[in-house]
Amino acid sequence: MNTHHPAKPTLTDEQRFQYLIAGISDYAIYMLDPAGHVNSWNAGAQRFKGYKPHEILNEHFSRFYTPEDRASGLPARALAQALQQGKYEAEGWRVRKDGTRFWAHVVIDPIYDEHQDLLGYAKITRDVTQRKLAEDALRESEQRFRLLVQGVTDYAIYMLSPEGIVSNWNVGAERIKGYSYDEAVGSHFSRFYTDEDREAGMPVRALATAGREGRYESEGWRVRKDGTRFWAHVIIDAIHGDDGQLVGFAKITRDLTEKKLAAEALEQAQLALFQSQKMESIGQLTGGIAHDFNNLLSVLASGLEVLGMSRQNGADTKTLDSMRRAIDRGATLTQQLLAFARQQPLQPETRSINRIITGFESVLRRAGRSGMEFELNLDPQAGSAVVDAARFESALLNLVVNARDAMPEGGLLSMDTAPVTLCEGEVPGLAPGQYVCVSVTDTGTGMSPETVQRAFEPFYTTKGMGKGTGLGLSQVYGFIKQSGGEVVIDSLEGRGTSISIYLPAVTSAEREPAAHGDSETVLIVEDETDLLDVASALFMSMGYEVMTASNGQDAINLLASRDVDILFTDIVMPGGPNGIELAEYTRENYPEVKVMLASGYPQPALKLDQHKLGDFMFVSKPYRLSDLARSLRSVH
Repeated sequence: MNTHHPAKPTLTDEQRFQYLIAGISDYAIYMLDPAGHVNSWNAGAQRFKGYKPHEILNEHFSRFYTPEDRASGLPARALAQALQQGKYEAEGWRVRKDGTRFWAHVVIDPIYDEHQDLLGYAKITRDVTQRKLAEDALRESEQRFRLLVQGVTDYAIYMLSPEGIVSNWNVGAERIKGYSYDEAVGSHFSRFYTDEDREAGMPVRALATAGREGRYESEGWRVRKDGTRFWAHVIIDAIHGDDGQLVGFAKITRDLTEKKLAAEALEQAQLALFQSQKMESIGQLTGGIAHDFNNLLSVLASGLEVLGMSRQNGADTKTLDSMRRAIDRGATLTQQLLAFARQQPLQPETRSINRIITGFESVLRRAGRSGMEFELNLDPQAGSAVVDAARFESALLNLVVNARDAMPEGGLLSMDTAPVTLCEGEVPGLAPGQYVCVSVTDTGTGMSPETVQRAFEPFYTTKGMGKGTGLGLSQVYGFIKQSGGEVVIDSLEGRGTSISIYLPAVTSAEREPAAHGDSETVLIVEDETDLLDVASALFMSMGYEVMTASNGQDAINLLASRDVDILFTDIVMPGGPNGIELAEYTRENYPEVKVMLASGYPQPALKLDQHKLGDFMFVSKPYRLSDLARSLRSVH
């Protein structure tokens, strides 16, 4: 038996399309008439916007816009653009029936009939609020991160491509490395490495290690834009994408130069303290041994004297003489040990360092050898120090002999003096202030760092057996330390050695003036022999010690080599510097020396700068004892 069902009505294409539109709930799809009034409404529009069809049909679509968008004329512009360009597409805030807002993606298309007459507009709206919020959150997070990275000034934080090309650059990187954003981005990060590190392939190894192990960390010297170096702590982290592929590197650099320098300074201070404590301990031990040894030598020396007197003529005096010489050598050895221990008796006095050196120059030159060049560079401003002159000469001789022995094939030995102003910590062991520096420099074999550390220890020597006691530098060290100074060695193997002695300078205010006519020395400069004799006799009659020179150059040489209190010079002299020039030279280089000028011409007749002449005390020839005495009272 056949069962018959009633036939379903056939739907037209238009009906199917209407059902399709009406059933879509994820999109608001509706029509507008040419004026913008709503004339259709689907389920999606009702869900998004909250209006039922009877509430919204024939209403103007601008009610979905925010008040501010309506005030700016945005709905009208949207329709005008759709009509003009054939489509309008945008995103923005829209308003639901209940007043809440949602972020909408909107497309408006104009609709024409077969005669190209405008029927209205098709409007499709999608609620993309969740996407918008997610994008805003991401953007805000990225902005916060960007502000964080850009706000960091103590660290250089930037990204590298897998090949090492800089792709971004923060303020800290600009501050530390000196490159601006535009200068750094697009360049290879190896530019920040030193030449030697680049040649050694360090940048390539750093990226390879980070790529292989995920992380690279190290410390080393890096180069700023201006070429200066800084000590950097570097971390490179590999960055991988979701698919595990390497997309680049994150690089963080910190400038640790100050920390490194502070650590090095602390290490140097600790080493200096250790060395000082070691030398002090050795000095105490050496001093005790030297004193005991001296006592033993005294017993032996006294016993030999008794033996010498008690033996009959023809006794074995040769043995006794040998024993005496041995005792003398032992006594010399104890003096050397006491010098290192800073326990030798000194006779310090204020002396010009330059004058001590020039007075001892001939001995120093004889201590050299053939093929060795000796240079003496004495700064006239070097000044004076309180020092035992004889011991100081011995110290200089020790340094010259050591320099000579370091140049077996010959070379250059120079001795220099200079006034120096030391800052805090510039020379370990010395307070800030004014010092006289004497440097003995050779171009010889130099010293290893170990030798430099031990050079002042007694009996330490690098010379062959029988070629040195190892007490030369230890004597110098002990004597200078006992005199309130310091000795510094600067040496490189194969490059030579410079040993600098620093002694506290005696300022003009610290010098004790000599008693008038008692120990003061006058230098008389006169080219006329008879006048020179007369002037000498007059000054000696007042109790002065007298030195003489017949011309300006001889006077300059004497000033450099002898202690002078008063310069008494003729103005007009043949050749060389005249009296005014000599007086100015003395005032500049030996300001403590009093200056007096003499001439047979009256001052107006002298064809000299009267202003310069007026700076000094002037005595007219012929001068008498009373003239000199009166002038000496007012000379300055």
